Formats: sequence, C-alpha cells, structure tokens
Amino acid sequence: MEAATLKDIARELNISVSTVSRALRDSYEINAETKRIVMECAARLHYRPNPIALSLKGSSSKAIAVIVPQIANYYFSQAINGIEEVANRRGYDVLIFQTHETYDREIANLRQALARRVDGVLISLSSETSDLAHLQESQQQGTPIVQFDRVSADVNTPRVVADNFGGAFAATEHLIKTGRRRIAHLTIQPWLSITQERLAGYRAALEQNGLPYDESLVRFGTFGPDEVGPLVDELLALQPRPDAFFTASDRLALGCLAALRQRRIHIPDEVSLIGFTNLNVADLLSPSMSTVVQPAKEIGQTAAERLLDLIERKQRPALPITTTTIPTTMQLRESTQLAVVA
Repeated sequence: MEAATLKDIARELNISVSTVSRALRDSYEINAETKRIVMECAARLHYRPNPIALSLKGSSSKAIAVIVPQIANYYFSQAINGIEEVANRRGYDVLIFQTHETYDREIANLRQALARRVDGVLISLSSETSDLAHLQESQQQGTPIVQFDRVSADVNTPRVVADNFGGAFAATEHLIKTGRRRIAHLTIQPWLSITQERLAGYRAALEQNGLPYDESLVRFGTFGPDEVGPLVDELLALQPRPDAFFTASDRLALGCLAALRQRRIHIPDEVSLIGFTNLNVADLLSPSMSTVVQPAKEIGQTAAERLLDLIERKQRPALPITTTTIPTTMQLRESTQLAVVA
C-alpha cells in the first residue's frame, strides 16, 4: 500500500495542498477547526511526512545521527538507549550508524547522515581516527556536532565523557591497596582520548603511592580477538612478572581473563584483574570481575541534550563549548579480592 500524500488529503477534504501543508505544520494562518479536520484525515489515511522532503524545503528534519564504533558493544548500546530516550521525548528521530572501528567507514557514515539532512550529529570516534578533517569541514558548514566518550580537542565541539582519569586512578589504587606492586596496563591506540586519560590516571596512582611508572608494563593494542593472548604472554615473561592487570576496555578485559585462564594463571591468587568496562555479565564470570563502570546511559542522555540544545539555538547566541565529565563508579568483585593488604 502506497503512503498517502498531501495531495491525497487535499483531495479527500476538497481543500488546497498548501492549506493541508500549513495545517500539518500548525501554522497560525489556519484555524483550529481546519487543523483538527486535516489531522484526523491524515491519521485515517496513515499519512507520514517525508523528513528529507521537509528538510529540502528548509524545515528541520527532526532527526539526528548517532555514529558509534560498534552497536553490539554493551557500553554503546546503553549510550544509544539514553540518546533515544532524550531525542524521542523532544520530538526527534535517531538514525544510528556504526563504523566498525574504521576511519573510512566513519567518513562514509558522516556523509550518509548529512545526505539524509539530519539536524545534528553525535559521534564517538573510531579507534582508527586521528585525522578530524571530515568533522571540522562539517562543522564549518554549519552542522551541529557533539562528541561523546572518544573525543578529540582538534574539533571545537561540546564533549561528554566519563571521568576516565578518576576511574583509572581508583582502579589502580585499589590494586595497590590490596598488595599489588607490579600492575600491568593493557590499553588501546595511544592517540585516543580515553587511552591517554586512563593511562594518566594509572600513572598518577602509581606515583602517588610511591611506585615507579614502568613502561614495560604497558601494552597498546587494537580490538583484534586474537591479540590479547600474545600481549599477556609478553607481560608474563617479564621478571618479575606482573601481579595484577588493569585493562582499559570491555574486550581487553574479557580477552585478558580468557588468556590468563588458558595459561592456568589463578585469579586472584597469582594475579588480580580489573577492567574499565560496562560489561553486564561481569558478575557472572569466573571469577566475577572487578570493574570501573562508566555511566553509559547518562553520558548518552547528556550528549543528546547538548546536541538538541545546539540545534534549537541556531538563531540565538551560541552555547559555550565545554567538556562535561560524568563520574564513574567502581564495582569490586572476586578478581581483586584475595591479596593480603600490605
């Protein structure tokens, strides 16, 4: 069944197409009774406005784009839930794109979103993204953009992030207070904001507790499923070897747990393990995993509010460009609980 058009409604009511259009837009030029009749007819005919056609006429599309590295990641799925909650409440649709952690796909996603005439873009950068020219160009052309989670200062947009430094500091200090002294850190690409902030928190906790920062205990990787095992082997070959692992992402945490178990390293008897993750099954793992929990849904909600405020203030003074930092929490479980306090 073909979708009803403005012409169909006009023909049904024997009025002009322009009157139908103005009534559906709630124009002051149309009286309340005509608006009521038009709305009832539109509902009866199952009329749905074409957002692209509306945007081409200069109206808002009432849609925003969300570009994330991976939808299957529990953190991003929760962030999207928060974004949709806010957007739908304020009358916007949400178009979701995923980059699969690639720079080229991120550029293609952005182009596709803009081709659909979205009113603004929320983006969390892919792990390959270090050149921000595509975002800078879009912003210069007037597209409202808000970055969240993985962000870059090279694009002057509002940013909404977790307290990566504070969370990493708390995780590392917890390991120290449970007696650990050789704490390895598995993290991702060094140019990402979350990598730099979590590494800084890890390093600060060591130094403030009188432990040296040892570069040999830090490993940078990607999200490859087979990459964590070799990194763990490298670290376990050190003398003295690590007595704890702090990982900076969901996948690294799971990969590290699996690698240690495969190598018959007992957790937490021989080594402790804590992740920076939103895993919803952390308490079901064996052993249950201690984690720094990011408030993913709140980050998504806050980022959506910031973007919609930008969109709706286009004709008013600009909002200040700020970074909003949302506190993390630490959930302690079996994987860090056995060591004797020093």
